[in-house]
Amino acid sequence: MVSAAVMACFASGCAASHQTVVKPGQAPAAVQTATREQLIENYNRQAEAIQTLNAGVAMKLTSGSAYSGVIEQYHEVNGFLLAARPASIRVIGQAPVIGKNIFDMVSDGKTFEISIPSKHKFVTGPVNVRRPSSKPIENLRPQHLTDALLSAALPTQSTVLFEESSEANVRYYVLTVLRAPTGVNRAADSATDFEIAEKIWFDRADLHVARVEGFAAGGVVASDVRYSDWQPAGERSYPRQIDIARPGEDYQLAIHINKLTLNAPLAADAFTLKQLAGEDLVRVGEDGSEKTEPATKEPQQ
Repeated sequence: MVSAAVMACFASGCAASHQTVVKPGQAPAAVQTATREQLIENYNRQAEAIQTLNAGVAMKLTSGSAYSGVIEQYHEVNGFLLAARPASIRVIGQAPVIGKNIFDMVSDGKTFEISIPSKHKFVTGPVNVRRPSSKPIENLRPQHLTDALLSAALPTQSTVLFEESSEANVRYYVLTVLRAPTGVNRAADSATDFEIAEKIWFDRADLHVARVEGFAAGGVVASDVRYSDWQPAGERSYPRQIDIARPGEDYQLAIHINKLTLNAPLAADAFTLKQLAGEDLVRVGEDGSEKTEPATKEPQQ
């Protein structure tokens, strides 16, 4: 009887109906148009216009694997970034509230130095070290940030492909920069021997750079950097959110810029880092090998 009543009710239209109000779909954002040449010109102009950077930041480091020690305790830190072309950078991370340095890193593009006071370590080595450490903080090379903060202009003779793309209802222009593989003579080999050096994504809503993918030999993704929240900074614009992913080093670093000054003079010693008393000196070779020189004990007073 119940079943019959329910069926009769539906047939006669007496069933209670519940309407769900669905918000109308958001209209797609208006897109701008540009040619390959215009995008390259704008990208190079932005790169060449920024010579130094001084920023107060909030940073969050995460990893694909479990990590311990200083990063486990302070995976979200405030700090400062100083960068100057061609490849100088200093990154200072501080503990919340007390403002004590957790790490202090510098690089000149050839070598790097990292002071980790809580671990009593001072790590130094070449920037092209090949074997990553199992500890993400020791994989966080200063030059990774240099590449993300101070983009290099594209060489004049670069081979660049141009395409349109879309992801999650966002439309992009994409420049794919090609290079000849190491050891290949371009004059003697065909264009099929090229490999991807990087892919630069431009958001067509404003033509700002939204993403830069860097590729190592063989098409391996070396870095994936996303840019957002572009705001005016002097005569140029600059992103206030930069998210760096380094798959080979197994870490991701999110940088939010709270305060920014571009192209201000920086002191000559701004990129000089001194080993603190009590820190062991750890020398890292290009193959990832480590040699530790224990800190000398200070004479007792």
